[in-house]
Amino acid sequence: MTSSELHAQGLRVRAAASALATAPDAQRRAVLGAVAEALQTHRAELLRVNAVEVSAYAEGGAGRDRLALTEARIGAMADALREVAAAPDPLYEVLDHDVRPNGLDVSRVRVPLGVIGVVYENRPNVTSDVAGLCVRSGNAAFLRGSSSALSTNRAIVALWRRALSDNGLPEDAVSLVEDVSHEAAVAFMQLDDVLDCLIPRGGPSLIAAMREHARVPYVLDGDGNCHVYVDDAADLDKAARIVVNAKTSRPGVCNAAETLLVHERVAPDFLPVVAAMMPQVELRGDDATRALIDARPASEDDFAREFLDLVMAVRVVGSLDEAIAHVARFGTGHSEAIVTNDAAHAEEWVRRVDAAAVLVNASTRFIDGGELGLGGEVGISTQKLHARGPMGLRELTCLKWVVRGTGQVR
Repeated sequence: MTSSELHAQGLRVRAAASALATAPDAQRRAVLGAVAEALQTHRAELLRVNAVEVSAYAEGGAGRDRLALTEARIGAMADALREVAAAPDPLYEVLDHDVRPNGLDVSRVRVPLGVIGVVYENRPNVTSDVAGLCVRSGNAAFLRGSSSALSTNRAIVALWRRALSDNGLPEDAVSLVEDVSHEAAVAFMQLDDVLDCLIPRGGPSLIAAMREHARVPYVLDGDGNCHVYVDDAADLDKAARIVVNAKTSRPGVCNAAETLLVHERVAPDFLPVVAAMMPQVELRGDDATRALIDARPASEDDFAREFLDLVMAVRVVGSLDEAIAHVARFGTGHSEAIVTNDAAHAEEWVRRVDAAAVLVNASTRFIDGGELGLGGEVGISTQKLHARGPMGLRELTCLKWVVRGTGQVR
């Protein structure tokens, strides 16, 4: 695909965004419902296409897991669309309203961003999730996935385009860039007259490329070096269940815990128990940890890494302050959890830890748009403007001032 062909495709997406922004809520809902049904109807076909790509994928671990579709994941994709369709319409919600002394009626309302560009790796479920959130919020979705998932993405996007057309909306409101070359990715990031916002979903190399090449505003769906801190006032049985879930339930995702911090008073009782509960996890610990359990030596790099695998760094700390300082040094601003029965310690954690999400006595795995009632997400923002944390429908809007007068002049 030449740059001019990519640009022409982008202009079609932009035209579709204008039509979608003014489409009635019922029409947008209907599209999501139609795709939810189509995902179930075409489940066998999607699984066949995806199985070929999974078998051709050279790497294992988190990358293969992210690429793979299953019946359960397709069902979850359909359920997410139904949940998003059932959510209140985010468009033209009035945030605030005032009548000025001169009689001007002033309000602010939510409106679509326009064209949302998403660059992502593997994860074909993202194709449907992002399209659903974009269409429901009146935005066009311009998608650039990875070469490893091209056929699966193509099949999912075809369902979206058919549903849009069947419901009287332009099919280009969901569009896939099928050129998966590096050059096309760079050109995509520079479509400043097409894209209103870019969202990268991938590893450090993708984030670095976005920082270097993007010419439009972007929201970083950054690394998830998430921590669980087991306080000296923790219920240790509860803490063990939380740590095991946060690390092992799905290690290849950004809300999985990568580092375990344990207060020195409870470490002798807690670490042997939790290590025995997850024997499949390779533990890398500091000297105090290795004096208590069998673990490889942990380097500074281990504490800074997002493993996305069954590997966990462990450190014994002397205080809540030391745990918070460790998170401040090594955390990526994603999700940070404390396990404690001390309300004051919990409040300190909530107030002082700088992250998109903080949790008290719960697994980091709950930081997900669906789990938090958003129906889905286009990503989890680890920056502070314009959105932070899981990005659902409202985060895909911006604000418009509406001023109604009766002839006032200044």
